[in-house]
Amino acid sequence: MPAELDRLVAEIRACRICVEQPLARPLPHEPRPVVVASTSARVLIAGQAPGTKVHASGLPFDDRSGDRLRDWLGVTRAQFYDAQNFAIVPMGFCFPGQDAKGGDLPPRRECAPAWRQRLIDLMPQVDLVLAVGLYAQSWHLGVARKESLNETVRDWRAIHDASTMPRVIPLPHPSWRNTGWLKKNPWFEMELLPVLKSEIRHRIS
Repeated sequence: MPAELDRLVAEIRACRICVEQPLARPLPHEPRPVVVASTSARVLIAGQAPGTKVHASGLPFDDRSGDRLRDWLGVTRAQFYDAQNFAIVPMGFCFPGQDAKGGDLPPRRECAPAWRQRLIDLMPQVDLVLAVGLYAQSWHLGVARKESLNETVRDWRAIHDASTMPRVIPLPHPSWRNTGWLKKNPWFEMELLPVLKSEIRHRIS
């Protein structure tokens, strides 16, 4: 299993389908897939796609969003980047570029069908998925996802309790652009985060 997983990760990191076989407009820059796979981590973080800083560093959540996410989880930077603790598999492995307003484009549509299920199948020890943002929630929850991200995250307890293994906890994106949402939804910090931190404490070294 470790050797097979290593081979698959090497294939992903060499992937160029969004440039050479794109489903829409080709990726506007050189691909740099960012992914952390693990044969021991029990927690899978399913994010959206790398941003500009992560594209430059090659390190997932290496930005202010990552700082907020680590605070939500109650972990240090060292714990977060220990592959024995967390596997990090975004919906799109490469930075997708930006729209005319400077916001990040949606994850590339090529990534998930080509790689995601194969990668997750090689990590059967994962028993908790953190579905960060709408795209990850659509993939991991399917029909259990509500019409909006807000409704889905509000229903987090029922989703977690109803999940077959791995259990799923839906989260908003930790972007600082969501600060207003967090202020309007104090239940997230008061109710969800204590449970999330407890779940993480029981699963990491």
